[in-house]
Amino acid sequence: MKIGIIGAGNIGGNLTRRLTALGHDVSVANSRGPHTLTALAEETGATPVTARDAARGAEVVVITVPVKAVPDLPSGLLDGAAEGVAVIDTGNYYPQQRDGRIAAIEDEGLTESRWTERQIGHPVIKAFNGTYAQDILERPRPAGAPDRMALPVAGDDASAKAKVRALIDELGFDTVDAGGIDDSWRQQPGTPVYGLGAGVAEVTKALEQASPERPAEFRA
Repeated sequence: MKIGIIGAGNIGGNLTRRLTALGHDVSVANSRGPHTLTALAEETGATPVTARDAARGAEVVVITVPVKAVPDLPSGLLDGAAEGVAVIDTGNYYPQQRDGRIAAIEDEGLTESRWTERQIGHPVIKAFNGTYAQDILERPRPAGAPDRMALPVAGDDASAKAKVRALIDELGFDTVDAGGIDDSWRQQPGTPVYGLGAGVAEVTKALEQASPERPAEFRA
């Protein structure tokens, strides 16, 4: 598939490494410009581009930037993407640690990914947000392996969710359907599943145990 990755930090960089190794056509962008991605491009064979070009023609777009940077993404970012593009949001809201106060999340009770949808004008699938970046490289396992990790995946678009779950399976992880985007609070920071790194049964249980009240350390 043609995949665009916007954000070349730990998660974005390691997804670039794995997805290119699997044979996908990956374009990668960051906020500092394609010229700063030369080393990653040489390592992986990915194409360094601008954010807008990363989405152009892409069947999957991964947005993996700090939440506070989402409004700075180019207007109409996804206008040139392939029809039916699946957009993966890996973001987490860290108001005290990084992002500052976002009123719609704090006051309206929006999930982080619902807020992101509003910023970019396109539905998203929330995945990889509670996954350690190193696990993307070190924890893939074949289907059926007893120690295969499962990742929660939330989203409203059934077709896009199926595409993302299939891609995650190809990467070497199981998935658990975590519901729609309004249910994605179950996998936000401070919930039992966040950073859990366990299998399907444990992830399913952790999602059920989540509380809708945002922990104090993840409130402004």
